[in-house]
Amino acid sequence: CVRRVRARVVPLVPAAPRQRIIVAEMAGLLIIAHAPLASALREVASHAFPDCARTLSALDVPADMAPEEAQTRGAALLAAAGHNETLILTDVFGATPCNVAQRLADGPNVRVVAGVNVPMLWRALCYGHEPLDTLVERAMAGAVQGVIQAGANRPQQQARGVTDLHAAGQGHDQQ
Repeated sequence: CVRRVRARVVPLVPAAPRQRIIVAEMAGLLIIAHAPLASALREVASHAFPDCARTLSALDVPADMAPEEAQTRGAALLAAAGHNETLILTDVFGATPCNVAQRLADGPNVRVVAGVNVPMLWRALCYGHEPLDTLVERAMAGAVQGVIQAGANRPQQQARGVTDLHAAGQGHDQQ
């Protein structure tokens, strides 16, 4: 994970006050979704980005959980994480997890994005050092760019090999 300049200054050498590095604070990520999606997405994130996944919490909302209980648990996760800024990712706009997330986003340092998918989550993890509004934009772009129609015969975005061109009669020999 890349970290951005934001929080505190740590001296490299106590005798040399001019040499400093700045340690950034990453935005927190909280997934609130229908059970078991939030936990499953957290596992995917931990698998792909084990270092960054420490900034990620998940709240599964089972069908029988009261919205008030979900809100209480979500508030506890936000408080326990202790981040200055948090992005809440949720699955379906208008559903209970999203409604709970919207109630938790009561301040300027919490944003909610609905429609979470793996590319959105990975973008949010990779750019957690960005300012919160930029992080929201990057997460949403990841979600949209991550949804493509995959070809049945050939992986998307894969260049044709030279042998494929010759087999199709489209190869051109240079002299």
